[in-house]
Amino acid sequence: MATIHDVAQDAGVSPTTVSRYLNHRIELPPATSARIDAAIARLDYRPNLLAKRLSTGKTEAVGLVTPEIREPFFAELASAFEDEADRHGYTVFISSTRSDRKREIASLERLHDRHIDGLVLMTNTPDDGTLARLIGRRKNVVILDEDIPGVTAPRLFVENTAGARLATRHLIEAGHTKIAYLGGPRGLFSVVERHAGFQQAMAEAGLPVRPDYVALGGFDPELARATTLKFLALPEPPTAIFASSDYLAIGAVMGLRDAGVSVPDDVSLIGFDDMPFGAMLTPPLTAIRQPVEQIGRQGFQLLLQLLNGKTPPPLTRLPVELIRRQSVGAPRTKDL
Repeated sequence: MATIHDVAQDAGVSPTTVSRYLNHRIELPPATSARIDAAIARLDYRPNLLAKRLSTGKTEAVGLVTPEIREPFFAELASAFEDEADRHGYTVFISSTRSDRKREIASLERLHDRHIDGLVLMTNTPDDGTLARLIGRRKNVVILDEDIPGVTAPRLFVENTAGARLATRHLIEAGHTKIAYLGGPRGLFSVVERHAGFQQAMAEAGLPVRPDYVALGGFDPELARATTLKFLALPEPPTAIFASSDYLAIGAVMGLRDAGVSVPDDVSLIGFDDMPFGAMLTPPLTAIRQPVEQIGRQGFQLLLQLLNGKTPPPLTRLPVELIRRQSVGAPRTKDL
């Protein structure tokens, strides 16, 4: 079997240069890279990964823990994370926890057992302190999307509060004063922030937040459908709904459809995420767009800094933007 020394001799470079090139830790002139690639192909060189791991103590593998890989938001994020990891020579092990705390704990145990070098964790259930304690005893952990109180690991979130204010103000500027809010699980970081942004925008406009117009629960379209029907059954139903995730917006669409209510003629609707399916609805969904690909790529970059012995910023916030489509219009002049 060919060795790294054989490749170096064939390519006319040092073994150290070949090693750094294969580990994506050096930028070489195109001609030099081409010589190394050609030598690898000619000699059919295969790195001895086991020997490398024994000598370095590293697996060159990282973990990505996601609540649900089947959902478009998490699937797109995982794809971007994996692309960025591959670009730096890392293998990614993806765990879909289905919001099961035992699965999240098992993922952290794999890091403790040195099966992976580092871990990026996403959760969508409020922590009871278990995750915070485990993360506090481990190195090379990055938190994405949802915060875990008491954790000092690097964290990356979007501007949830600003996005919710932007969404609510868009409805207010369209003329709406009776605005309902569909939120996710109580106590979850993004839910708290988006609810706060909604309340801020209403207060800034001098509008009351009616308790019967606010519903917090799970990220469940069926629950959002049932809640939307309750909104519509009120003596004074809302003329607009802000769904704090696109999955909740889908549930709202189902409820409005079941009630024979037209969007936006009867009720305006805005979501948060801007998943591709939103643009395919009739009418297309106005939404706050999260930079999903950037979250995935930058999440890996934060982890890479930890793996290279650097200190990344403790908190990174990414901006969001309003995507205007046809699901928001002026309120009707008569009740539903």
